[in-house]
Amino acid sequence: MKKLLLLLALAGVPAASFAATPTPTSTDSAARYQAKVDSLQATLHYQTGRITLPESVGEITLPAGFRYLDAAQSTQVLTKFWGNPNGESLGMIFPDSKGPLDAGSWAFVVEYEKMGYVKDDDAQDIDYDDLLKDMQADTEEANQERADAGYEPVTLVGWAAKPYYDKSLNVLHWAKELKFGQATENTLNYNVRLLGRKGVLNLNAVGSVSQLAEVRQTIPAVITSISFSKGLQYADFNPELDEVAAYGIGGLVAGKVLAKVGFFALLLKFWKIGLALLAGAWTAIRRFFGAKGTEEPALAGGPTPDTDPEA
Repeated sequence: MKKLLLLLALAGVPAASFAATPTPTSTDSAARYQAKVDSLQATLHYQTGRITLPESVGEITLPAGFRYLDAAQSTQVLTKFWGNPNGESLGMIFPDSKGPLDAGSWAFVVEYEKMGYVKDDDAQDIDYDDLLKDMQADTEEANQERADAGYEPVTLVGWAAKPYYDKSLNVLHWAKELKFGQATENTLNYNVRLLGRKGVLNLNAVGSVSQLAEVRQTIPAVITSISFSKGLQYADFNPELDEVAAYGIGGLVAGKVLAKVGFFALLLKFWKIGLALLAGAWTAIRRFFGAKGTEEPALAGGPTPDTDPEA
């Protein structure tokens, strides 16, 4: 089971507390859980067809099989449903067969980083195997900061899909395989970067490594469905007027895009927290949803609101 899908982590219940719990025979908990999930997902209103992104950055012409959730509702999903500490985005792109609380769900979170024009002249010269070693070292170094904050360590296992830059489309995409703590299933982080005149459109999908083929097959259609607004496209760059980013393709892959807020923030941002019905976990489910819908979920793998990380 992938990290960040553990309901007991969301609820702050130690894993050991379930070790001695008899397996329940009643289906009542599962039915009540599903009813709550259905009621929450029914509050979401998706769009299809042609979507204008906030701030007139660009537009999406959604391909068949996908639907879009606007920025406000995406914030609700990211922070309230999935428990992320920062949920701001331009929106989310979901497969039309899965909602945010469905088993095996995943989505592209759409963001825009106004960092300037990213030069791509280093794309052909990057040794991505060497870059991976540097990223693994950075991830390991950041684990002390995670531990100090009460979170489990993260291991960058390797490339799930090696970085590839399409110069004709000015699109970069790659996927990382990560291991959170002692999780038995590794996490997939698929990254897509569309380069523009004044910044980069970021699409990030998080799921389990077993979903790599499912996510990867959608990349061509998703990439071609998104475009920058007129005047903001990569070819519109004016060297006499426009700012150039401080790093190139290698910096995007290495995560330098978030260097200003630190590598720890990069590890925390938008890690999906989904739901899984565990045996005997109805109490944990009630705690997650809150008796009156007021209790906030905790970030999986980290301290809960009533838990001292130093304990």
